[in-house]
Amino acid sequence: MLKYLITGTRDLIVCAVLLGMLFGYLPAAYGQRGRRFLSWGALLGLLAAAVMAYLKNKTKLIDTGWWNLRIFTVSIAAWLLMAGLDWKRLREKQPFCVAVPALGGVLAFLLLFYSLPDVLAYPYNFVLGGEAVLSTGFLYRLIGLLLGVGLCVLAAVAVEQVCRRVSPEAAGALARLALGVNALQQLSKILALLLAKRIVTNRTVFRAVRFTTNHADLFIFVILVIAVAAPAALWLRSFHVSEPYENPAQHRKIKAKWRSIRRWSSAAILSFAAAALIVTAVDAYANRPVALSAVEECEIRGDRLYIPFEQVEDGHLHRFAYTTDNKVAVRFIVIKKPNSSAYGVGLDACDICGETGYYERGNQVICNRCDVVMNINTIGFKGGCNPKVIDYSIENGYIIVPTYTLIEHESDFK
Repeated sequence: MLKYLITGTRDLIVCAVLLGMLFGYLPAAYGQRGRRFLSWGALLGLLAAAVMAYLKNKTKLIDTGWWNLRIFTVSIAAWLLMAGLDWKRLREKQPFCVAVPALGGVLAFLLLFYSLPDVLAYPYNFVLGGEAVLSTGFLYRLIGLLLGVGLCVLAAVAVEQVCRRVSPEAAGALARLALGVNALQQLSKILALLLAKRIVTNRTVFRAVRFTTNHADLFIFVILVIAVAAPAALWLRSFHVSEPYENPAQHRKIKAKWRSIRRWSSAAILSFAAAALIVTAVDAYANRPVALSAVEECEIRGDRLYIPFEQVEDGHLHRFAYTTDNKVAVRFIVIKKPNSSAYGVGLDACDICGETGYYERGNQVICNRCDVVMNINTIGFKGGCNPKVIDYSIENGYIIVPTYTLIEHESDFK
């Protein structure tokens, strides 16, 4: 549950805040035309994200890296054009520039087109990982994801409401600055892709990209700090209101207005604080290392390991290891399958998550890295996050694992 609360929040909070700023600023500065462009951009972005989620998970037509390169390039260009034209309009005191809200609609489209597909695909991935739709595990993960999405929606609405209540000039400046920080992160991701494809080989660029990749959450925090300026200022101002009024009715109306401003400002500040807490403290708690069970002894005869049935017939996960000549402990697991006389045997590692291993939680076997629940009946078969398959045989009440099949996987255990 916590994993997908964190993932949903991290994937969407920047998109939510930037959309909120755009929806708060452009309609105030450009009227209904600004809202119309943004609404159409957001709607088309939702539809495109749904199509992309389907294509990514059901076909092999999508090269995610190259698609992201296109999205980031167009997004950076749209931000530069929008910021330049908007600044020119303000400096020359022009009444209107239709290109600015149009470019805002493009940005709204691209923000959702990039951020949403993976989030929309998570429930499908739960099932792909062996989780039944009607299971408690599926429900917990879905609740965590929905809580993260709900928090981001709240942040977007609160930011929009706050930006509508400050001057268009201030809201525009904050929106342009936050979008600029997002553009820097997108530029970093473009360079990372070009480095991976060896199109760019400069070492200075590599060091810069390594820093931004290792500190990706820094961009989230900077955008949240920029976005919190408006609600913090309004919240403080709400305690020192000095608007003139002519009668008690006007006074009550002014008080009601500022109570509403204080509520929306509080909602924005609290949602930002919750998002920051989730991607830091909650993330650290959820991803704290789980202590794996101890490696058990087994008999070694020549080049084969012998594990008696009696040692592993209790239905729990048992962990064994063989130390190679290079002093590498190659671990493997054995578990008796429920309602069966068969055993699941495989490496304590998988192709997706590496050597992080598996542990028991109740009657479930869990991947230590991605928290996916294994279908115990499929352990010993290829696919998904299942343990890597190794050769073994059963003979005279023993599970027999040849050492050569473990030595072959020595590189999987660093």
